[in-house]
Amino acid sequence: MLEAPLDAPGRTRDQLLAQVAVDGIVGNARSLVDFGHATFGELSLTDCAMALKDTAQDSNDGDLSAAVTMLSSQAVALNAMFGELARRSALNMGEYIDASERYMRLALKAQGQCRATLETLAAIKNPPAVFARQANINNGGQQQVNNGVVAPASPARAEEIQSRPNELLEQQQHGEWLDTGTAGKAGGADPHLEPVGAIDRADVTGR
Repeated sequence: MLEAPLDAPGRTRDQLLAQVAVDGIVGNARSLVDFGHATFGELSLTDCAMALKDTAQDSNDGDLSAAVTMLSSQAVALNAMFGELARRSALNMGEYIDASERYMRLALKAQGQCRATLETLAAIKNPPAVFARQANINNGGQQQVNNGVVAPASPARAEEIQSRPNELLEQQQHGEWLDTGTAGKAGGADPHLEPVGAIDRADVTGR
């Protein structure tokens, strides 16, 4: 039986029991009591729940020593299971092929779980670094991406940026545009480049 307060400020007994079920601590404590009976004898459900709660609180506070100890012990136990199952597979090899194969499959599963446990343990001890590939920054109405490209935030802003080169060209020519709109005359360096109409233009008068 689980020892719990009959009431709490602002909560009924049913609400307390529902919260206990949602937390999951008592359910895992029940599994600990049932599966640990052969090894530890009769265990108190309340004491197991309190012990699990303290362990969970330590993990929330950043103390993962209990998790490291548990995973290390599990890796050693899984390795022992692999050795025993591999031994039984070897005993049946040659005479009972089916039994030998089954034992070997179980041995390799234990070996795979042992490897996965050690990888999890290594990830806890040395967590991988996380790198951000792209950062978008909105500063002063402009969206700046880390590759140096600046995207205008609005069409009006784009029009303002696009008109600046034209203004600079006008200022450099003392208020006159580079292209005045009038056609230039052909130079005398190469008379063959004169307008075609001036050299070989059709006679529109019929002569």
